[in-house]
Amino acid sequence: MLDLTVNLTSLGFEAGLSGDEKEWVCLRSRAAGLTVSGCAHAVFAYQLLRLLRKKVNAENGCAAKAHRCVGVVGGGLMGRQLATALLRASSLEPRHINISTRRPETLGEYSNMGVECYFDNIRLAKWADMLFLCVLPSQLAQVCADIRCHLSSGCLVYSFTSAVPLNRLAVLLDHSSIIKPQYEFVACDEVNRIWHLHDQVTAALQDKDVISASVPLSINGGLFLDQRWVSAVLYSLLNMCTAQKLGAGKTLRLLNGLFETNTFTYHSLVNSPSASDLNSPDE
Repeated sequence: MLDLTVNLTSLGFEAGLSGDEKEWVCLRSRAAGLTVSGCAHAVFAYQLLRLLRKKVNAENGCAAKAHRCVGVVGGGLMGRQLATALLRASSLEPRHINISTRRPETLGEYSNMGVECYFDNIRLAKWADMLFLCVLPSQLAQVCADIRCHLSSGCLVYSFTSAVPLNRLAVLLDHSSIIKPQYEFVACDEVNRIWHLHDQVTAALQDKDVISASVPLSINGGLFLDQRWVSAVLYSLLNMCTAQKLGAGKTLRLLNGLFETNTFTYHSLVNSPSASDLNSPDE
């Protein structure tokens, strides 16, 4: 559809703002950056876990499922953007994702794709082995109370609720397998440009400039990702191998193969005294 307002600055968003109000326009770019980067990192984490599960299954010589059952709690803007990114930017099939929201009738677009949408957080927690929390801070305590007794020990919880610290979330859920990205803002001339190149997250994740700006180890565009997120993802991968009773040697080989590197050693993942005790590669 033709946009008749293109290049008409008098009809633009900033046209009616005062000088003082224009100083806050940068918040739009920051919000867009958080959404795009948050979805990109979540998709990346999902893909790593799926690929490693496939490698673990091959190592064990079994034909168990390689996909993960992905649950999204919350059907608001973040929940919808994440679900769309997972479906279009990863190999996740609609039948492998469920969404629990207070108004499932508003998610007809996803239901038509084959995604199950309902309002039953307990059902979702029992089914999922990777659960994304996309709810408001005011809703989080009740959501955690609903699901805390129904999470499997192997379920990985990924929280987008930034106002609640990780240690508090672990207490609320009585669960230890949790990833919570922590973003901070830094001064950057590119912040108003890079995150507004595209209106949709899925389009942004196809853009090389946006992808480069959201790389976890070198994120830019005015954002900073706490590197403990990287550690949390790595240990989630390690925990998957441990749950499958793989030896240390096989686990390191799979992790190095996953990242196409030889960087990981025993000392990368455990403290020095413990690493020294791993004399046998199968221990």
